[in-house]
Amino acid sequence: MADSVPTRTSVKELFDLTGRFAILTGAGQGIGLDVAHAFAEQGANVAIWYNSNAAAVDRAEEISKKYGVICKAYKVDVTSEEEVRTAVDAQVREFGGKLDIFVANAGVVWSSGAILGPNPLNPDQQPKISNYERVTKTNIDGVFYGARAAGAHFRRQYVEDDSFRGSFIATASMSGHIVNIPQLQAVYNMSKAAVVHLCKSLAVEWAEFARVNTVSPGYILTEIGNFVPEDQKRQWHEKTPMGREGHTHELKGAYLLLASDAGSYMTGSDIIVDGGYCAP
Repeated sequence: MADSVPTRTSVKELFDLTGRFAILTGAGQGIGLDVAHAFAEQGANVAIWYNSNAAAVDRAEEISKKYGVICKAYKVDVTSEEEVRTAVDAQVREFGGKLDIFVANAGVVWSSGAILGPNPLNPDQQPKISNYERVTKTNIDGVFYGARAAGAHFRRQYVEDDSFRGSFIATASMSGHIVNIPQLQAVYNMSKAAVVHLCKSLAVEWAEFARVNTVSPGYILTEIGNFVPEDQKRQWHEKTPMGREGHTHELKGAYLLLASDAGSYMTGSDIIVDGGYCAP
């Protein structure tokens, strides 16, 4: 096995992604879009996946023009194993035959409250099983399908060049570590805990040819949280030592570290970026 220690050791070079190719799911807006900007700014060519937000096509064009890289948007349903695999294979061919980075960022929230519903005398008020399936299919199955499709290329590339190491990064959540209050979201918490442990397990399984890590954001200002009442957000702020929600650009550094040679000895790690919420 060839030595996979980076030969470039300056800070600027360690964070350089020039010539690399990254796929990011759930990147039409929010965290994924800002991470796409970060990778492109460092020289990577990027494929951003979206589900229903067609504005991602325009966002990709903006990234290409701003950073002088290739960036394209693709509509991909991450809950379909066949669609994910087909998309990854096609885009790897389109971008030159090599995949360096895959970020499984697509996710949805649970907004149905307690799993038994608010009224113990009326079982019909329980959340629909379809709500459960939507969260688990996107947050767990979507990561698993992305890992299978990306991992096949990482392993192939290692066989062709045993100095290669791919980087698989999944967006987990501080909710995979703690139980949030006041909102009740057991299903979401479970899904993100599953992502953390899946990636730790894959880090061991794939140690020869890829690094696998997660980023666990806390409360971040994104479109996905627009439904949350302001009084609930005030309670979040009170429970967060830094007293506020984070901004998507405050996550760029964590993803860039894990995607680049700067994180070459990191695998099986989970980076919590939560303003101190999990610290007490």
